[in-house]
Amino acid sequence: MSRLLEHLYCIFVPMLTEKTMEKLRILTESAKYDVSCSSSGTVRSGKKGMVGNTVGGMGICHSFADDGRCISLLKIMLTNYCMYDCAYCINRRSNDIQRATLSVSELEEITMEFYRRNYIEGLFLSSGVVRNPDYTMERLTAIVRDLRTIHRFNGYIHLKAIPGASQELLAEAGRYADRMSVNIEIPKEESLKALAPEKDHQSVFQPMRLIQQSVLENKEERRKFRHAPRFVPAGQSTQMIVGATNETDKDILQMSSSLYQQPTMRRVYYSGYISVNTYDKRLPVLKQPPLVRENRLYQADWLLRFYHFDVNEIVDDAHSHLDLDVDPKLGWALRHPEYFPVDINHDDYERILRVPGIGTKSAWLIVNSRRFNRLTSYHLKKMCVVMKKAKFFITCGELTSTFSQPIIGINELHPERLRPLLISKAQQKRVADEQQLTLDFEE
Repeated sequence: MSRLLEHLYCIFVPMLTEKTMEKLRILTESAKYDVSCSSSGTVRSGKKGMVGNTVGGMGICHSFADDGRCISLLKIMLTNYCMYDCAYCINRRSNDIQRATLSVSELEEITMEFYRRNYIEGLFLSSGVVRNPDYTMERLTAIVRDLRTIHRFNGYIHLKAIPGASQELLAEAGRYADRMSVNIEIPKEESLKALAPEKDHQSVFQPMRLIQQSVLENKEERRKFRHAPRFVPAGQSTQMIVGATNETDKDILQMSSSLYQQPTMRRVYYSGYISVNTYDKRLPVLKQPPLVRENRLYQADWLLRFYHFDVNEIVDDAHSHLDLDVDPKLGWALRHPEYFPVDINHDDYERILRVPGIGTKSAWLIVNSRRFNRLTSYHLKKMCVVMKKAKFFITCGELTSTFSQPIIGINELHPERLRPLLISKAQQKRVADEQQLTLDFEE
């Protein structure tokens, strides 16, 4: 937490003691490595007798709303003490770091006071596991229950579910939280066991299934009873660490694809591994987090969710890692020149959607606009199509073989000659910096 914020809190929140402020600093710092929080897709309109609301269907976590507003939440851990000794975690049991624990009442008071002063619009709450999963989950559930029922808090709440907690506690917590999440962390069971021997995938998938079952049952209940209380209306999310183990991008995306088959899974987050425990020989030595690779995974994730790509089209045995030089959609296009050119004025939405430089909104505008007029590159620019990329993969209006100066497409130019034209010097430098990282895994 910045010095400026600490200064503001000391001025405007005099009821928080110096000891509580120190706990707050430690626990917000410990929570920053969990990236599995952003927009929720839920709406909580203002209600009489309630405090706050969730505006525009967006969750809170320094994200951006549909209208461009930056919306924030209090991202904090209840405690950073933990009974587990996961190699990749800063809060692991064997680490010599500052530890702190907030009481249930302290965290409730901080949340409400910050909300009243417009510092935050919601809460993202996680915790280390102390004593046992049920003990920790019981305290987390008590916080969200009190915020809703006693403090009448009507803002956004994202709650981390504790693997191994009982079904009863998860069911109670889901009645008060907008979104719940359980982090997978590592996509392969054997790699997870190597870095976190006390954990396994079963302990993660079990609460996921319980939450999913309760969400589906709640939907059926709300069909029959209009005013039945909602259960985790914004669904679930999870997180995987990128670069801590030797899994390929194919392994990661296959896990994501299988998770998205579940009706309640909304987002899979990817977190570039940060070398916080450099002394552990099981971990790679990284000069910096693999941010370019992380970004490529998010782009591939977008293709899975919105562009109707299959995971085997994005990565396969011959290309088990995403190309760091180009985005996954452009990489697919360069590997499949036979698919192009796409005729903007005649081809269907699905084909147009696969053109590099054309997004979902642009593709929709193209399909609807061409009913009234033959489209040219001028129209495409107005629709925010990235013509620098798209012009090599399409024909439209003047971009045809009959035009006096036609654009040379991918099939005439060939992928190996086209590729350098589409990579900027800045991209080349970023990729070169990341490829200099050392990835030394112990056998």
